Amino acid sequence: MKKLFARTGRRGGLAVGGAAVAIVTLATAALAAGGTVNTAGAPLTVRSGPGTGYTAVGTVNDGASVTISCQTAGSTVTGTYGTSSLWDKIGTGRFVADAYVYTGSDNAVAPACSTSNTGMVDDYPYRGATSGIDPWNFYKGQCTSFAAWRIVDRKNANFSNSFKGQHWGNANHWDEAARAAGISVNSTPTVGSVAQSDAGSYGHVAWVAAVNSDGTVTVEEYNYASPDHYGTRRVSKGSFEYIHIG
Repeated sequence: MKKLFARTGRRGGLAVGGAAVAIVTLATAALAAGGTVNTAGAPLTVRSGPGTGYTAVGTVNDGASVTISCQTAGSTVTGTYGTSSLWDKIGTGRFVADAYVYTGSDNAVAPACSTSNTGMVDDYPYRGATSGIDPWNFYKGQCTSFAAWRIVDRKNANFSNSFKGQHWGNANHWDEAARAAGISVNSTPTVGSVAQSDAGSYGHVAWVAAVNSDGTVTVEEYNYASPDHYGTRRVSKGSFEYIHIG
């Protein structure tokens, strides 16, 4: 638990000419919050998105002060202040687990991150493509190609259509290929896992961007709501199985 603390402040008179400046300053301050890293010694890992499945991009020393521009749900972490799925954005593409940050509250203290702030963005290198084979040997613009890109980019994994000696093929075969390769497949989503379904003629795969406290997951995907295009959606976690690569 994060022990709540009281703050005292001073309110002074303002000259008429300074009122507008003061209002802008207060509004800007309300958009961010401060915190102190508390890991009991070890540096805290900074990740590119709100979850342990995202790439480590640095560390913050124990005792360091951080400015939290926004907060969002991500993978669940147990830390100094208990178990929490809240993540703090402390810079561009830089997130830390709130369970290790003293903010004075167990709840959010900064605004919710927008979709673009959480690492959910269409950075797929073949967006707009409707034909051709990608470097991982999947068809460009398909859900499998986008998922492969996420695995390679976010997990730093050497993933391809022949990963670990298996033919991954269409999305409805990914769960079988994963099991044959000794990769965990279960009903428990984690940030950075691949959501997989056998529904439809070819199945579907998507990238888990967030695991939400209401029993839903937020996924990024291609070729679902709009052919060959990017999208995000929030669905019941029971809609998929989850492949845990890396």
